[in-house]
Amino acid sequence: MSENNAVEKPQPKITRCAQPYWQSCLQEKLSLPYCKACDAVFYYPRLWCPGCFNQDLDWKTVSGRGRVYSYSVVHQSPLPSYQQDVPYVLAVIELEEGPRMMTNVINCDVDAVHVDMPVAVTFEQRGDMKIPQFQPV
Repeated sequence: MSENNAVEKPQPKITRCAQPYWQSCLQEKLSLPYCKACDAVFYYPRLWCPGCFNQDLDWKTVSGRGRVYSYSVVHQSPLPSYQQDVPYVLAVIELEEGPRMMTNVINCDVDAVHVDMPVAVTFEQRGDMKIPQFQPV
């Protein structure tokens, strides 16, 4: 717990295949798995390409830019650790490179968020991790 007695937000569990993703986040870079066979960049990290099932993968640093594909404004926190953030935006962001990822849109009025809104990645410090979030550009 922090000094203000707020409940700490949970940290993701780092799996073997996602370790490069989280390492890049610590450096405030967004890197995603890249398939050497079909040139697909994809999210979430896994051991095979979801398009062609190839296992010859690498990692590619992506732009971190995208658009809001879909979103919802959360008014009731599912966990005590998020209560201080309500209302907040839970969104699916479509990255310029194609993949979609679920995250939050932060640093703006929740009523200003809209589909196709341009956003860019930013990183939230959470314990010893940095979590990718997005903000308007």
